Amino acid sequence: MAASVAGSIILTNVFMEMFSEGINLQGLLVAITMPIVLGGPILLLLFHKQEQLHHANAQLQQMATIDWLTSCLNRGAFTAEVSRRLRFATWQGALFVIDVDHFKAINDKHGHDRGDDALRLIADAITRAAGERALIGRLGGEEFGVFLPNTTEDKSRSIAENIRDAVADVAFIVSGARCALSVSIGGASFAGNSDFRALYRLADDQLYLAKNAGRDRVALWSAA
Repeated sequence: MAASVAGSIILTNVFMEMFSEGINLQGLLVAITMPIVLGGPILLLLFHKQEQLHHANAQLQQMATIDWLTSCLNRGAFTAEVSRRLRFATWQGALFVIDVDHFKAINDKHGHDRGDDALRLIADAITRAAGERALIGRLGGEEFGVFLPNTTEDKSRSIAENIRDAVADVAFIVSGARCALSVSIGGASFAGNSDFRALYRLADDQLYLAKNAGRDRVALWSAA
């Protein structure tokens, strides 16, 4: 705006020198006010458009990282963030892979809409039980991931059991009747920096053991 005013004064002075002795008071006032009158609304419009663009970019960023159904991180965002933290970790922690038991039966019996409702309730239960420091991701379908930084092995096991209990306590009502929900949890603890893929394989192996042992239980691999 200041540059526009300065340019306006210079141009006005040049034109007025062609026809008179140079810029006068009236000319000076016109040279100052015209850029402000014309430029002010334009600047406001540009600022408004910039805010709209910023909001749109924020929405796109959220869509790229957040699972639309459960509001957890999506698989790509969860994997990337956990991998980043593991590269520089100097502490203990754990990674859980959580699978909803008999989820196909829920979809087949009650429909996919109610299955989606169940996933939302389960995601909320996992988030509450895992605690504020945990990263929660939906890895796909009925599978979730939980990353616990700065957490001892004993505390990790306790949190895993809390998650299992929280899901079992979910009031999932279908046609007036409560439908029981449960999850099987496989986990792997670590100490210091680690690799996400290796840790995920260990946790997934433990999930397989938990499901084979009867489901609705926790199996953790220890780094010790």
